Amino acid sequence: MHESSRSGRRLHPLPLRIMHWVNAVVMLVMITSGWGIYDDDVIIRGFHFGSFWRLGDWAAWSLNWHFAGMWFLAINGLIYLGYGLVTGRFREKLFPIRPAELVQTVVDTLHFRIAHDDLTIYNAVQKLLYIVVILAGIAQVVTGLAIWKPVQFSGLVAALGGFQTARVLHFAGMAVIVGFLVVHVTLALLVPKTLLAMLSGGPRLGVSAPDKEEPAR
Repeated sequence: MHESSRSGRRLHPLPLRIMHWVNAVVMLVMITSGWGIYDDDVIIRGFHFGSFWRLGDWAAWSLNWHFAGMWFLAINGLIYLGYGLVTGRFREKLFPIRPAELVQTVVDTLHFRIAHDDLTIYNAVQKLLYIVVILAGIAQVVTGLAIWKPVQFSGLVAALGGFQTARVLHFAGMAVIVGFLVVHVTLALLVPKTLLAMLSGGPRLGVSAPDKEEPAR
């Protein structure tokens, strides 16, 4: 029996795990503080977030939390995007997405047939969700800048259709990210080994399986 090589890199390298968990904490700060800001000037009349869900007792405190989280999110996000592009992880893990596979994965999921035998391969729905949430995150930065500095970024505000439209787009982007988090966490709970992989690094890639001993003749 030949020993398996231990030199293969992990499915989730340490830098990626650090960025993932930093982003998870920061996104919770951004979302809950954003709800506190929203309550000060609602977009949907009659719709408010209860104090249990808000970070900050009132709008000023929520703004402070939001601005603090903003820098961590922007810096961590830029590092994540650079890492994914330079290492080729985005190309390797998120493409291609075939429509037939997407439909089949949705059908299987609705029937609670969630296959995760091989954690190194993302299904079509996972790929699409990751791409959507990355684009939503970028859009949140753009619309957030327009809301934060509407005078300095007046051209951006105009391109987005005005200050109020930028607020609506920012709120919609938040809803997309919250939806992703709900699905992401639910799937992690349904398939616990995916969560364990993000904590431990997961299986090693490029590790050859042990050779089987030939039967005696």
